[in-house]
Amino acid sequence: MQGLGCQMFNARNSLRIKVFPAPAPEVYPTKVWRRSLIHERNPVGKSFRSTHQANPLMWPVLRPRLSFAAHQMSTDFNAAGKMTIGFDAKRLYGNFTGLGNYSRAIVQNLQRQYPEHQYHLYTTKINRTPETLPFLQHPDLRTFRTDARLKAYWRSYAIVNQLRKDGIELYHGLSNEIPFSLAGSGIRSVVTIHDLIFKTLPHTYPLVDRMIYDWKFKNSCQKADRVIAISESTKRDIVDLYGIVPEKIEVIYQQCNPLFYQPADEALTTQIAQRYQLPTDFLLYVGSIEKRKNLANIVRAYRHLPPDQQVPLVVVGRRNDSPYRREVNELIAASDLEDKVIWITDLEDNYALQSLYHLASLLVYPSQYEGFGLPVAEALLSGTPVVTANVSSLPEAGGPQSQYVDPESPEDIAAAIGRVLNDTELRASMVEAGRQYARHTFSPDRVTTQLMDCYQRVLAG
Repeated sequence: MQGLGCQMFNARNSLRIKVFPAPAPEVYPTKVWRRSLIHERNPVGKSFRSTHQANPLMWPVLRPRLSFAAHQMSTDFNAAGKMTIGFDAKRLYGNFTGLGNYSRAIVQNLQRQYPEHQYHLYTTKINRTPETLPFLQHPDLRTFRTDARLKAYWRSYAIVNQLRKDGIELYHGLSNEIPFSLAGSGIRSVVTIHDLIFKTLPHTYPLVDRMIYDWKFKNSCQKADRVIAISESTKRDIVDLYGIVPEKIEVIYQQCNPLFYQPADEALTTQIAQRYQLPTDFLLYVGSIEKRKNLANIVRAYRHLPPDQQVPLVVVGRRNDSPYRREVNELIAASDLEDKVIWITDLEDNYALQSLYHLASLLVYPSQYEGFGLPVAEALLSGTPVVTANVSSLPEAGGPQSQYVDPESPEDIAAAIGRVLNDTELRASMVEAGRQYARHTFSPDRVTTQLMDCYQRVLAG
């Protein structure tokens, strides 16, 4: 932590982390390439100083710099055996849930485990937050931001000019797409497909969105040299729905945030329990409040639980006023469960989330479809038993010891909840087996090694 210029206060006194000002990063001018819609500018560099809560897992900062330089070449890194890899960093810098977390974990762990290679991040927009600050300040990462007015066109077509100029050998589309013009450029490519929910559950997406996603995803699967699916379930969907040969698709599971592989902070956990006035026993749901996630059937399951098993339900999700949220609220009221449901919409960060997992009696996650099921893996790593659905990728995320249910059956959900709450030996075995399974299957080192092996095979042709 010394190189970060930051100080974490004891959790007994504060949940905040103080970040001391970092040196101003070097900023380089962007060259003019009008045909790629990159407009000439001399950007005025800002010091990436932050007084926000920081991520204590940030890398040591030695020589902070953000390379806006289109002309900053990578030739000095291209010694034998070294690769120059480009990433679509749109979600890395602009999304702070699933796709963004995936992107940040991939780049962070690659740089940590394979620092001999050069990594370039390409984006049309940068949000400066505690999550993105380590990437902007890291001395061995290059971030390229365009001022293109037609940002979608730049990401899909004109970016290839910049990739060639930077000597990129392999480009990884981290969130379901690669540039249309990448084929024939001489740059090898990998794309990660997270899910095809817009095709498997089409009623959950507007028609126009489905058409755009289908066009982009299908092109990427067809044109990429290698497709990464984040679960066997997603791989099957790609084969069945797009006709991609199975041999072209490699399953590499998603990683969890590194903190979930470590014990929860006891003092912080106590503070979280006090702040939200949590009972000793409660069920936990983590996720967005949308129909596919199936929160309503958890509420319906309470009708089939005996009174002594109707422990409170803690719901962690974003605040919204969607029709489905209103439907769930009406169902809660009709079931006379207002005093049983605790809504948490202001959770600070993953540290607080880890504490909630640690406090919960079990996670209930009967989603109708998931590309992976990150809350399931996080709960297992946190030592929390899991009741989840027997569909899509969820049995992969939950492993052999979780309890599986028909997501359309409130009775089935209630029966599984009752089994776990009633049987202390079963619960203890689920905790131990689940933690071991998740630590091995979703190990950051293991996943990162698989990814680097994939890159090397693609470049070897």
